[in-house]
This record gives sequence, structure tokens and C-alpha cells, in this order.
Amino acid sequence: MQTTPNPLPGLPGPIAEYFAHETTSPAAVARCFTDEALVVDERHEHRGRAAIEAWNAAANSKYKLTTELLAAEFDGPRTTVRANVKGNFPGSPIELRFRFTLAGGLITRLEIAP
Repeated sequence: MQTTPNPLPGLPGPIAEYFAHETTSPAAVARCFTDEALVVDERHEHRGRAAIEAWNAAANSKYKLTTELLAAEFDGPRTTVRANVKGNFPGSPIELRFRFTLAGGLITRLEIAP
């Protein structure tokens, strides 16, 4: 999995860190989230840092993704990042929306969907 080297300007710190590490360090990705955070991806829920780390590691291994960040919208504690995602999965490439919710300087929820 690879990500654009320079995240979009203005991304909140934990979201920028998420994209900086999503292809290289599942442990660093998990540290961007609260202990009880929830990730919803492909209609599956992953709750808590350990589950989020395992989800990220599995996605890296299985799909060999590349992520190109396109745009971000900010609405209080919510940030939506549009990205073009390519990999070895049916329907590649696809534009996805990464919907983040923040609290206390960390991600509490991430939903990934078209």
C-alpha cells in the first residue's frame, strides 16, 4: 500500500498521521485512534486499537493499495477526505470517502465508503 507523500494541507494532525502511516506501520495507524475507536470498512466494524491495527495490517497485505488524496471537507469534529484508491481488488480504481470524527486530538471514528 502506498500513499501520497504530502497529505492535503490543513488536515488535522491525527488524520495526516493516519495517511502518512497507513501503508507502512499498522501500529502507528492504531495510535491515531482512541482506545475505543471504531473503523467501518467494507461493512465490517473494527473496534479498539488492537482491532484497528489488525485491520490495517490485513488490508496492507491483501490489497497492495495506493491512495491518492484528492480533497478534504471540514465540519467541526468531522473531516471527509476524498481519495482515489487503487489495488488488487475488484473495481479498482475507486474513489472513496474517508469520514473521520475527532475528539481529544485523536480519531474516534472512521468510515470508509464510496
